[in-house]
Amino acid sequence: MTSMAAVMCVCVLLFTIATSKAASSPHIVFIAADDLGWNDVGWHNPQMVTPNLDKLAKAGVILNSSYVAPLCTPSRSSFMTGMYAYHTGLQHMVIMPESPAYLPANFTTLPQKLKDQGYSTHMIGKWHLGFCNWNYTPTFRGFDSFLGYYNGAEDYYTKKIRGGLLADGVDFRDDKQPKYTEEYSATVYARRAVDIIKSHDQSKPLFLYLPFQSVHNPIQVPKRYENMYPNIEDSQRRKYCGMVSAMDEAVGNITQALEENGLMDNLLLVFTADNGGPTFAAANNLPLRGAKSTLWEGGTKGAAFVYSKTLLQKSGYENTEMIHASDWFPTFVRLAGGKADSTIDGVDQWLTLSEGKTTQRTEFIYNIDEVSENGAIRVGDMKLIEGSPGMFNGWYPLPRVTKEEADFPPELLDMTDTSSDTYLYRLLKTHFNAVGSTEYRLFNISADPTEHFDLAEKYPDIVSQLKTRLDTYKKSLRPAFNPPSTYKANPLFYGGVWSPGWC
Repeated sequence: MTSMAAVMCVCVLLFTIATSKAASSPHIVFIAADDLGWNDVGWHNPQMVTPNLDKLAKAGVILNSSYVAPLCTPSRSSFMTGMYAYHTGLQHMVIMPESPAYLPANFTTLPQKLKDQGYSTHMIGKWHLGFCNWNYTPTFRGFDSFLGYYNGAEDYYTKKIRGGLLADGVDFRDDKQPKYTEEYSATVYARRAVDIIKSHDQSKPLFLYLPFQSVHNPIQVPKRYENMYPNIEDSQRRKYCGMVSAMDEAVGNITQALEENGLMDNLLLVFTADNGGPTFAAANNLPLRGAKSTLWEGGTKGAAFVYSKTLLQKSGYENTEMIHASDWFPTFVRLAGGKADSTIDGVDQWLTLSEGKTTQRTEFIYNIDEVSENGAIRVGDMKLIEGSPGMFNGWYPLPRVTKEEADFPPELLDMTDTSSDTYLYRLLKTHFNAVGSTEYRLFNISADPTEHFDLAEKYPDIVSQLKTRLDTYKKSLRPAFNPPSTYKANPLFYGGVWSPGWC
């Protein structure tokens, strides 16, 4: 055999091996719901009309200890990098439309790692990791295609957003091109997902990242979904629940397309909230304490599940093992046949998810925010909160559900008396209640998942141990990256569209 022939044989062999590996690698669909409360899904609250999600969750593995950050930008940075938010500089608040903040370019993103393993990578929905320069937008960070928006919140129909003192502008893109539509976003996203699934080259594995706009404010939904909840008196809560059901229908259309096109037989589907529900904006986290933006469980424990027809050796149960948002990165990379960098914060959870084995994660950071001067850590069963947990510190009832259907603790029953002129006052007072100036709070989350019993005074030695551990983590903190707003971002400069090009 000539040397040239030998080289050709080797090339063909390598190509065959690579093609075989790519074809056998599972498809991955990663769905993130925005601002979804713990009590806003059917497997936690039977009042919710979420049949598609419920079916997947109950046939898969419901994750009862899956944690995310208190806000969306920090969580998304963990999804995309496998790092705690305080290691990316995105730990404080969220990226505002007119701020030139972004996920730093030195991080290799999840879609980039999956492309190295032969995956087609597509994103549909909310980015919220920076857009002031094209290099920080999805199709420059590893996605083959992108349909969605760059910022944190917008009108579900017009796709317009207003930022600070700047003008209204459309924030909706098909790859790099502005897209104009007034169709409800969940419907648009589902249609694009179905199109991607139908046209997918099945010789390659698919990674579909679908961070829905739903159910972030503004509270908007077609009337037919709102009408699914006639027994809810509060109009905002009724619409919010309708938004959840609209998203559920979209997920049903997507999973039907996966089945019809043969992708479901070798696929992992992950569903998670990006943070706890904003109880001040119609969501509900009962029985958990707190809300979005807080370090309480209600702000950081995400409603989540995994589903697969073929890849889970153990399914149909509730898994209580500790999982963090950063863990999806190494878990997906491992499933794809690759290996994540050992320096990331995420832990490979595949054996925990697929076989129910004990997690390798024994602790995690909820967040460390040097600007807000707060943070929280969990080690084993014990959780330590340093500084203020946030503004919303109570256990909030379902807003204005009819009294005969409500099942609240006795101390909260007066909140169902919506005929009283003092209802709004009581609601606001409940949401903005103070918790005192205690510097440290300690909870046993396994024994007290609703955080009713502060053990800091009883166990000062455990407080000291966890404080020392938290201080160790602080040494690697990357300063919060929150540059001030700039008028350069004004959509008036870009034809009325929120656009890159100003940093």
